[in-house]
Amino acid sequence: MDPALEQRLTDLESRVAHHERMAEEMSEVLYEQSRTIDRLTLHLRRLREQMAEVEAGGGRSPQDDRPPPHY
Repeated sequence: MDPALEQRLTDLESRVAHHERMAEEMSEVLYEQSRTIDRLTLHLRRLREQMAEVEAGGGRSPQDDRPPPHY
């Protein structure tokens, strides 16, 4: 095989290997970001439910209606 052609093929193989590694790393990052988004979405949903409960008047205890101790 022609040495120039062999060198070119080696360079292309090296580039492909580099791109494959980059694609795998990006896939891992996207997976972690997806998990983080899922956790944050769940947390936000819970906070919204708690806020709706507070706004609806639920979650109050009888102690909330007492005057502060300095009265």
